[in-house]
Amino acid sequence: MPLVASPRRIVTLNLWQEQGPWERRVALTAERLAALAPDVVCLQEVRQVPGRVPNQAQTLATALGMDFTFEAAQPWGGGDEGLAILTRGRILERRFSPLPGPDEQTRRLVLGACLALPGGTPRWCFTTHLAYRLTEGAVRERQVQAVDRFVHDCSDGPALLCGDFNAVPESDEIRYLTGLTSLDGARTYYQDAFALCHPGERGWTWSSDNPYTPQLSTLPADRRLDYIFVTQRRKDGSGRILRCELALHEPDAEGVHCSDHHAVVADVVL
Repeated sequence: MPLVASPRRIVTLNLWQEQGPWERRVALTAERLAALAPDVVCLQEVRQVPGRVPNQAQTLATALGMDFTFEAAQPWGGGDEGLAILTRGRILERRFSPLPGPDEQTRRLVLGACLALPGGTPRWCFTTHLAYRLTEGAVRERQVQAVDRFVHDCSDGPALLCGDFNAVPESDEIRYLTGLTSLDGARTYYQDAFALCHPGERGWTWSSDNPYTPQLSTLPADRRLDYIFVTQRRKDGSGRILRCELALHEPDAEGVHCSDHHAVVADVVL
């Protein structure tokens, strides 16, 4: 049977490390992800601390019956924090690249994996987590340029780019990715899944509705920081975005949320 472009469900979520009731949060995340039945999950702020916090990506992958890859970005607190990609298919290849940043204490990466999903053509998926400070816009500009170069070095076909970009849609960082501005004379283009499906809507993923967000009081709430980007749509229909919504934003009966961020879910033809 020939391989064809098929609809796939993608989720991106910042896990918020082991903050708050993290064991209950991870269990709730596994439960909510199982209900969504994603084909691919991109995770940021994944923690592993020997003897205390099992690798959170591995915990979720085991619960969901998914393959996964993890890459540590920076050590702290006796363990590591990093990025992960989970898939219902197989990971054929993985690559990562460091991103420009202010110092080694806040090391940032982009992680990519070539995924073989059942019945489909292998596709690349990438996840990243950019500098978070409000004053680091210029750093993020360098980071998105590096991410874009890495994506195109790895893949010339339809690809996904997901993560916590710590930048609002109006920022030059995001406008660069969506083809609305140049950086250093360069241009690129990705489809912003939420913006295409909900033009004019706010889509806050870092929201004051979530009781965990005030714990980082130096940052303003009510911002869209988390994105699913898709490379340009192709003639065969691959890259077409069918649906995109916020997800994992409802608390359980005891008021526990999955994270301090809302997730984003999209159905994309790949």
